[in-house]
Amino acid sequence: MGVIGSRAVRRITWIRGWIVAAVIAAAFLPILFLGAATDPDILWKIVHGKCVVDEKTFGHPAPCARVDLAGGYAILKDIVGQTQYLLIPTSRVSGIESPAVLEPATPNFFAEAWAQTPLVAARLGHALPRQDLSLAINSIHGRTQDQLHIHIDCIDPKVAAALKDHLGAVGTSWSPFPGMLAGDAYEAMRIDGETLQANPFRLLADQLEGARNHMGAYTLVLVGANFQTETPGASTPGASAPGFILLAGRARLSEGNVGSGEALQDHACRIGRAA
Repeated sequence: MGVIGSRAVRRITWIRGWIVAAVIAAAFLPILFLGAATDPDILWKIVHGKCVVDEKTFGHPAPCARVDLAGGYAILKDIVGQTQYLLIPTSRVSGIESPAVLEPATPNFFAEAWAQTPLVAARLGHALPRQDLSLAINSIHGRTQDQLHIHIDCIDPKVAAALKDHLGAVGTSWSPFPGMLAGDAYEAMRIDGETLQANPFRLLADQLEGARNHMGAYTLVLVGANFQTETPGASTPGASAPGFILLAGRARLSEGNVGSGEALQDHACRIGRAA
């Protein structure tokens, strides 16, 4: 067999291998997710045992949508909802309480997750304004998995309305958000910029009093926003400036609050379907 023939055989073998891997992944993914109710390591097993292996072996990260080996994370379509994705580190990180999230060498997983929000819009087939999109990580009490994962999905319409109504009350340092969100109290702060440069984990630990020693009790939610810029002496609002609203809630188990910021999201993405 000639060189060209050998290359063709290798190519066919590679393609067949990838197809087999993808078919197996598609068949077993629902089973793996269903096991999440009893196995808190299901997400880790999917990412570490399947996605990373398939990315390294075949160059395709099945069953994940993406694997960024250099960035240290995978993107997995959740089986809950049409538009929900998860960002999951490819290294072992338990959750928001892990010291690793505050280490200088750790990637800004929230920034990486926000960069993946176009996947949500793609599932709907049309673009979404930034204020419709959100990221959430639950507290240690409000999660089922012991591998850090950030939920990427639409914000709940009622939460979006509340944020819009009180946009002017959100400053650049932590302060109580006026009113309740999905029945729970949150601290809020404003982050300016089209892209996310600040690290929400560090903003929580470094700037919210008492949080560093109780990180596991907190949940974080990041929502896109457009702030009005003020022009001195002008009678009308200025231009719109992109940014984010960062929300921090603390679990209060005695009150039935488990610290699940995911409750502020809408996995049916009604806000996106109404667009």
